[in-house]
Amino acid sequence: MIDINKLNRVLNRVEKPARYIGLEVNTIEKDFDSAKVKLAFAFPDVYEIAMSYNGLDLLYGLINKNENMLCERVFSPWVDMESEMEKEGLELFTLESKRAVKEFDFLAFTLQYEMSYTNILKILQLSQMALRSSERGEDDPIVIAGGPCAYNPEPMAEFIDIFFIGEAEEGLIEILEIYSEFKEEGRSKEEFLKKISSLRGVYIPSFYREEYNEDGTVKGRVKIYEDAPEIIKKRYIKDLDSVYSADKPILPNIEAVHDRVVEELFRGCTQGCRFCQAGIIYRPIREKSLDNIIQGIDIMLKNSGYDEISLSSLSTCDFPELEKLVQLLLEKYEEEKVSVSLPSLRLDSKSLNVLKEIEKVRKTGLTFAPEAGSQRLRDVINKNITMQDIERAVGFAFNEGYSTIKLYFMIGLPTEETEDIMGIRDISYRIKDMFFEMDKDKMKGNLKITASASCFVPKPFTPFQWEAQDDLDQLFEKALMLKDAIRDRKVKFNYHDPKLSRLEAVIARGDRRVSKAIEKAFQMGAHFDGWKEYFDYDLWIEAFEAVGLDPDFYATRERGLDEIFPWDFIDIGVSKNFLKRERKKAIGEQITVDCRKKCHGCGVNRDYDGNYCPEFGGSDASAR
Repeated sequence: MIDINKLNRVLNRVEKPARYIGLEVNTIEKDFDSAKVKLAFAFPDVYEIAMSYNGLDLLYGLINKNENMLCERVFSPWVDMESEMEKEGLELFTLESKRAVKEFDFLAFTLQYEMSYTNILKILQLSQMALRSSERGEDDPIVIAGGPCAYNPEPMAEFIDIFFIGEAEEGLIEILEIYSEFKEEGRSKEEFLKKISSLRGVYIPSFYREEYNEDGTVKGRVKIYEDAPEIIKKRYIKDLDSVYSADKPILPNIEAVHDRVVEELFRGCTQGCRFCQAGIIYRPIREKSLDNIIQGIDIMLKNSGYDEISLSSLSTCDFPELEKLVQLLLEKYEEEKVSVSLPSLRLDSKSLNVLKEIEKVRKTGLTFAPEAGSQRLRDVINKNITMQDIERAVGFAFNEGYSTIKLYFMIGLPTEETEDIMGIRDISYRIKDMFFEMDKDKMKGNLKITASASCFVPKPFTPFQWEAQDDLDQLFEKALMLKDAIRDRKVKFNYHDPKLSRLEAVIARGDRRVSKAIEKAFQMGAHFDGWKEYFDYDLWIEAFEAVGLDPDFYATRERGLDEIFPWDFIDIGVSKNFLKRERKKAIGEQITVDCRKKCHGCGVNRDYDGNYCPEFGGSDASAR
């Protein structure tokens, strides 16, 4: 255990000591010494964000329900806490037992965002561990990482011992059980890594070496350990009703970004938006049963005291029984005034019916995501909504008394032209006009429209993984063009920092050499890069130059269709041929209908059985 006197001195000098004390309602404290396997679960960001991550409650409860296993939490200390800890020589510790991270068998990270990677290195440093896995010893915790960013593990390959590719509920427990046996037998870390390398979803980066062509592209991979698998197949849960479901949400000590009961309805997505990585890597779609969902919500409400339920999935409005579910929940909790919320709404009649039910308890602002300003560009990205859909949804909202509307768009999308960008202004202005075209007695509230534009980032395993990202000048030009064009006081325009998006693109499609730049940037002072006040783009460019890498090679370069990607050794079920076909359809401005209506042979049906993936044949059988 760390020095509690030092901790108390530090807590007296920081802004929000409640971030570090633990003792929240529904935390689990087990006897540290009697646990055979101890895992510290790390979210590489500040407490308020970490405590909003739904996967935390899931894995925390899952591990701790095993008698011989222990899971405790550790998050990134804020900069004031970092400084005080370093002054006192205080090691990073877990919230539950105040044990140093180095006392655990595993340090597990979730990789949700590329710009949190330097925070991972800071956590390792504060834990007094070597950054590179090759420099850590037998007594150091084994560092494991998973999450969506792990689908291209190479930029962090030098720092992580084990990557888990896919959904971890079953596989993580298998890994911990095997480790327990090896630990009891006194076997080495190397032997353990070799043993688990055969498990589905497990990738051990130290067992491989990347090779490169003269032009800097990836030539291939060489196995250092002969029995390591050539291909890593993602792990996924076939039956969501059969696996552990978090039942006791940990109640944060201070207000978190999301502070409510969160219930997952299904995994996967059938919409096929061509920019969306999650919609591809989480295929096939798998739904929970209505009874399972309602039972899970009921237990979490009783164990938390929350008065809001968030129904969460990639495209929540696609849940077939959503209307019925919302009606049942509102009736069930009518007396307690428990409200139901959705992350965002699809612009269709089904969503509007659900909205009508939700607003009976609590009315808030509405969020819609047209993504692009023109129908042509929405067809390119396969966002299957029309201006008529937008007008119908917004008109309904105004008639129901809503006056605060948020709109999400992207700039820098493939094939984008000036008229597509100006379409963002036109949509925003059309929505404003619709409000003031209403009869005055029907206008309710003070109209506020917020149009936000993020910068397109091409991601692995999407039809746009081959595309060049716009350079910085282009992204700034487009953002400032919109800012200058939107001059109505009823419409507020925000845009994401192109420099941050550019670096995100560099890391997202990076190879193993990018590890050197990440490490160098960290050594130069980079961390909390996702926070505007700490992000230093020039520092990052200096770091890339120092290690001899060109960021443009990863961000603004269009890939050849036959180029080997750093992530090509990972099998997500969806074939590269399917992604190429979708890219071709994007260039031709052709849409692909919802997978629930027609199977398009993405390849996931090979052995990734899903409810909406029947055996596929015919002219597109090459996808298999």
